[in-house]
Amino acid sequence: MILAAGRGERMRPLTDHTPKPLLQVGGKPLIVWHIERLVRAGITDLVINHAHLGVQIEYALGDGSQFGATIHYSDEGSALETAGGIAFASYLLGDDIFAVVNGDVYCDYDFERLPALAAQMQVDKDNIHLVLVDNPSHHLAGDFGLQQARVTDVAPKLTFSGIGLYRPDLFSHIPRGSKAPLAPLLREQIAAGKVSGEHHQGVWVDVGTPQRLDELDKQLRASQNAAHD
Repeated sequence: MILAAGRGERMRPLTDHTPKPLLQVGGKPLIVWHIERLVRAGITDLVINHAHLGVQIEYALGDGSQFGATIHYSDEGSALETAGGIAFASYLLGDDIFAVVNGDVYCDYDFERLPALAAQMQVDKDNIHLVLVDNPSHHLAGDFGLQQARVTDVAPKLTFSGIGLYRPDLFSHIPRGSKAPLAPLLREQIAAGKVSGEHHQGVWVDVGTPQRLDELDKQLRASQNAAHD
């Protein structure tokens, strides 16, 4: 599932007329980078939620066939926050462990790792697996600790990348159509010792402001030009 329902307030005025996941970096929309990487990893059955200007997302991406994927849409009307959005789309997500990716981050994480990690969750009876990254300058406090591949609430802390694996029954208590944030559910499961994790040390950008969007666009274009030289 790719999360694409956010309003993108900090990205205004860019997001007044374009949904945040369709903003372009390196010549293609943010969300397309994710779709292409997921398809290359063999993950082709995708669910995308949307709210603000969501019709544009459906028009731009279609049924996914242009990417070699099958895309199902979950139209929330108004955004239900992360856990609420996942619960709303649960009928599309099935009964197996599924991956969730924030549509407004750029990351070179290897999605090919996810099936094996999901299988390990079954063995270890974990409910969640989180991908953590180094703390960016705008979030130096971080979110969660990581000790021996277990996510903790103990410092030093890393930042949650927005990429994770989840068991579907975690969201079954959330009434469909209600707003619900993800953080309380994560902390509850961390306290119960049910969350594994890893530290991704590659490229990760939370594209939260026009400045960060512009910086990432310049970086990607420079690397593309270097590749062509």
